[in-house]
Amino acid sequence: MKTRKELKHEGRTDLKKHYFIFVAACLIAAFLSAEFRGSLFSFRARGNEQTVAADTGVKTEVGGTLWKNVLTAMVEENLQAGEEVAQQSQQQAIEQAESGNPAFGRSRGVLSSVVNWITSGSILVTIVAAVASVTGSESAGLAFLILLFAAGMAAFGVFVQNTFPVAMRRVFLEGMNYDRVTPQRFSFLLRVGRWARAAWIMLVRYLLYTLWCLTIAGAAVKRYSYYLVPYIVAENPDLTARQAITLSRRMMKGHKWQCFVFELSFLGWELLGLLTFGLVSVLYVNPYKTAVFTRYYAGLRAEAIAKGIPGAALLQDPYLYERAPDALIRERYADVIRTMKNAQQDGERLGGWRGFLADNLGLLLLRRSEEKKLEQQRADSVRLHALMDDVQGIAYPVRLYPIPETERRRLIASLNYMRRYSVWSLIAIFLSISVFGWLWEVGLHLVSYGTLVNRGALHGPWLPIYGTGAVLMLTMLYRCRRSPALQFVLTVLLCGALEYTTSLVMQFVSGGARWWDYSGYFLNLHGRICAEGLLVFGVGGLAIVYLVAPLIDALVGRLAENRVRAVCAVLFAVFLCDAVYTQFYPNTGAGITETGTTVSLSVQLPDAEAER
Repeated sequence: MKTRKELKHEGRTDLKKHYFIFVAACLIAAFLSAEFRGSLFSFRARGNEQTVAADTGVKTEVGGTLWKNVLTAMVEENLQAGEEVAQQSQQQAIEQAESGNPAFGRSRGVLSSVVNWITSGSILVTIVAAVASVTGSESAGLAFLILLFAAGMAAFGVFVQNTFPVAMRRVFLEGMNYDRVTPQRFSFLLRVGRWARAAWIMLVRYLLYTLWCLTIAGAAVKRYSYYLVPYIVAENPDLTARQAITLSRRMMKGHKWQCFVFELSFLGWELLGLLTFGLVSVLYVNPYKTAVFTRYYAGLRAEAIAKGIPGAALLQDPYLYERAPDALIRERYADVIRTMKNAQQDGERLGGWRGFLADNLGLLLLRRSEEKKLEQQRADSVRLHALMDDVQGIAYPVRLYPIPETERRRLIASLNYMRRYSVWSLIAIFLSISVFGWLWEVGLHLVSYGTLVNRGALHGPWLPIYGTGAVLMLTMLYRCRRSPALQFVLTVLLCGALEYTTSLVMQFVSGGARWWDYSGYFLNLHGRICAEGLLVFGVGGLAIVYLVAPLIDALVGRLAENRVRAVCAVLFAVFLCDAVYTQFYPNTGAGITETGTTVSLSVQLPDAEAER
């Protein structure tokens, strides 16, 4: 067994290597109240003080007072009284938003309705009313609401708070021996289909420890007896609760006092965390301590296996602690190695200006035989990209784990979302998404108002802002496709800039007419863009980049190239004619432009919009 000094040195090395993901893991645990609850105590306390001291009334009420008022009204009087309280608070919030910052409008849009429904307490009235309509009793509705909250809290405690420490330990365990640990490893238990089993084990541990706390020495002794259960389950979640707990007791036999003293050695760091109101704890102490005790578990595990402790053979994941033999890697990753070799032999890049367009914009002007061969190699590379680090020994070899992991995004990977698009494919995508956008807005208007209206400034069945956004996402954001999270954020920003600029230009060119106005929507900017629309664009953008565009490109690739060019050229020419005609005779009228009259466009746009 290594000394405390050696273990701390190794823990610091691991933390330095994986600082951001280790800190994120502990911070998530603190927010979930799964572990490190005290680290955020000072922040929460100060936040509560500010909320109480705030004179706006909104923060305090959103924090829970409104819900309490609604519940109190329903309990002391009736359902109608609770509904009146909720409606009054909702109306006050809307009036306050309209008289304050227009960006926080609460009178229009789905997002505003959701915010009002939740913050005002109307959600509680809705639940009670639904149950009362079935049972015929408001008391039954209130009882159901209480039971629903209790069940929700219990489920959250069992399946999230109590189980996340296991997922977190898995990240720290893989970080000991490997240079790359991705955020996807937090879903390890889901990927092997053992989240529910891990939750059960941790629940049994919690219940047993709670019972032992009723005795004089049980709280201290059993805390260290069960200390290794999260690590054991993180290594082998296929165990039963009895096996995991028993193995922890056996491994900790003779080490409880040692573990206690080891924890005391961090007392100085804990005090520093308190003096800095938890800041040092969040940014350093929590991940550092967890990394050190992960190394401590590795030492106890090695000792248990060497001594032949009963049950130690159940710890069957040796590649958390040592690199897999090359022969085994070659056997289990033969397809990945073959793809990597083909890419190295044939090269993955085009030369000259064609290579510049392909590498930076994902654009292929022509589909020659060389480019088709390269695209097939890239398709194989995308499909097996996540496993290449395993072959190189950078990441944990998931194919060697005893429990098979499910392959994520199998459909998306098979579509080769990193493909490059030809000019004709981009034209087909532009026209397809433009037509879809027109159908979407016409359908929304038909459902909302019951009238069929030709939406958009053009006269044909297309809204080019949708197609333009799709093409920009596929080209300008090409280098970001390997990261869906980054792709989503940049798509929201790109679409927001495009929609805002388009609204501004169209209003200026048309002399003041506006084809959309988001004033009154929650989180809007000058009525030109709003959070609700941008979220839809973000989700829709992901669908276009990872699913729709590859499907359209694959369909175009199956058709005769001459026919594709002819059809695209004719349709695009018709679109251009419509665009030119619209410059002189734009499509306006009731249900098309936001208002029937035009507005003057001045430098102070927010003031002009407020007057309108």
